[in-house]
Amino acid sequence: MGKYLEVVKNNHLAVITINNPPLNVLSRAVFQELDDTFMELEHDRETVAVLLTGEGDKAFVAGADIKEFPQMMGDPDMKSQVMEVHYILNRIDSFPKPTIAVLNGLTLGGGCELALSCDIRIAEEHSQIGLPEITLGLFPGGGGTQRLPRLVGEAKSKEIMFTGEPISADAAERIGLVNKVVPSGEGLASAKQLASKITRHSLQALSRIKQSVDEGLNKSLDEGIEVEASLFQEVFQTEDIKEGVQAFFEKRKPAFQHR
Repeated sequence: MGKYLEVVKNNHLAVITINNPPLNVLSRAVFQELDDTFMELEHDRETVAVLLTGEGDKAFVAGADIKEFPQMMGDPDMKSQVMEVHYILNRIDSFPKPTIAVLNGLTLGGGCELALSCDIRIAEEHSQIGLPEITLGLFPGGGGTQRLPRLVGEAKSKEIMFTGEPISADAAERIGLVNKVVPSGEGLASAKQLASKITRHSLQALSRIKQSVDEGLNKSLDEGIEVEASLFQEVFQTEDIKEGVQAFFEKRKPAFQHR
């Protein structure tokens, strides 16, 4: 439990709740807590997946803390500050365990970029999702111009960023920005149900699925196949595959080591 984050662990799932009222904005302090928390959970043997959400029902994260912007203006070393944010979001993006974001309200700017760094997104029906930076005379600087086009395509991404207008949860589902839309108030329960279907499996295999997909997306098909083959070879050296195959022969559920 930090000043801005609450972490609850149960059944191999860690639930992180961002609590920075009224709209859970991402200050530098919140970013630092996120970084520390994900570093800790990476090495937590009991945690197989992570769920990330915001406190309350108004916002997942309504953006970066704009009150911190004036001190960045005219700073000749501003790029290093921006890269600090990228390092944290990249850590979450490449976190070696499945991650699920539950969007339970406004998911704007840096909040949208944080959600994009997760593997799966579930949105409550009242959520509004967007990158409104253009309305302030700037543009998304937390990976939005890179992650959103890779997820939903170039043209739709440019429309969202050029207009700065948020889209509904249903529209986000139609373009593949979110995996699923659920009634308001049911996001956490839905995500936990999904997580239970994930955390029962081998972390050794889950982490390699994530690595293979993420690395392969930035390569040609042939190069991606090479990545997959190398990781497939690795997973055949783990204790989990021995347990999985043995359980299959013995007609029982496997008991994976989760580490």
